[in-house]
Amino acid sequence: MATGPEAGGDALAAGPSTRSAGHAGWIARRLAVSVVVLVGVSILVFVATQALPSDPAVQILGRSAAPEQLDALREQLGLDRPLVEQYLAWAGDLLRGSLGDSLATREPVAAHVGDRAVNTLALVLLSAVIAIPLALLIGTLTAVRRDRPADHATQLVLLVITAIPEFVIGLLLLILLSTTVLPWLPAVAIIPPGESAFSHPKELVLPVLTLVLTVVPYLARLHRAAMVDVLGSEYVQMARLKGLPERLVIRRHALRNALFPAVQGAALTLVYLTGGIVTIEYLFAYPGLGSALASAVQSRDLPVVQGIVLLFAAAYVVFNLAADVLTVLLSPRLRTRA
Repeated sequence: MATGPEAGGDALAAGPSTRSAGHAGWIARRLAVSVVVLVGVSILVFVATQALPSDPAVQILGRSAAPEQLDALREQLGLDRPLVEQYLAWAGDLLRGSLGDSLATREPVAAHVGDRAVNTLALVLLSAVIAIPLALLIGTLTAVRRDRPADHATQLVLLVITAIPEFVIGLLLLILLSTTVLPWLPAVAIIPPGESAFSHPKELVLPVLTLVLTVVPYLARLHRAAMVDVLGSEYVQMARLKGLPERLVIRRHALRNALFPAVQGAALTLVYLTGGIVTIEYLFAYPGLGSALASAVQSRDLPVVQGIVLLFAAAYVVFNLAADVLTVLLSPRLRTRA
């Protein structure tokens, strides 16, 4: 058995492969937890939709339908089977890559919400691409100029915007930019079926601007707090004592270490954009998943409701998993522990 320097060399040589195996194991565990979370969410979604007070058969045929017709439709749709059997059939469709069929249109749910999912994705990505860098820039500049008049004014504005609900922000923008005040933009987002949201940039401006104004204050204040804490740390003070230029100190030493809370905050921002988009889509009549979910709930189209909510839940899991992986990759200390 090797001892001394040879053993140390062997340990160092085995280090990278051991860390890689540790990273792979950690990612595998996180993926397993994500799968368990999605299974739990699918059960909760199925039970919650089944608990809705009205009958889908009545919603389809109307209240004047004969009981025999209602019973026949329930049997045709499989609504007369036990709940466990219905869930297993639905879960089996999910494992085969199918979200089921709409009760109202009898077409696959994936085809029913496909274009709307693309529109929602466009809205979320555009808002995130604008909001996250803007919030990081605001947070960095206000942290560097801490306690100056510009910092106090910026924090006041951010707090005021934070206190305003997103639908109020949307209404204010609509009144300002889509009425007789400044009739620059369309009040509703009319995007024909089958066309990309990116081909209608004017229709995207108001929803995107509303979402950006909603999430920037939270993320900017979070990043400012992290930057203030890092700028007061010992290693930043040591870098300044070595004579490094302030820009280099901020970019190389402070900004990178302050990104960890921002990464988690960005994941929460994406989660909020995905879930909170329902109100914004309804406000601007935007043809996305949010408006489709509202319509499906009103018509008691259970497979559509279940499919859309499960898509939202999958997006939450993916965003949080990506944030955790990115945080580990950015932090040497966490990389050695993973």
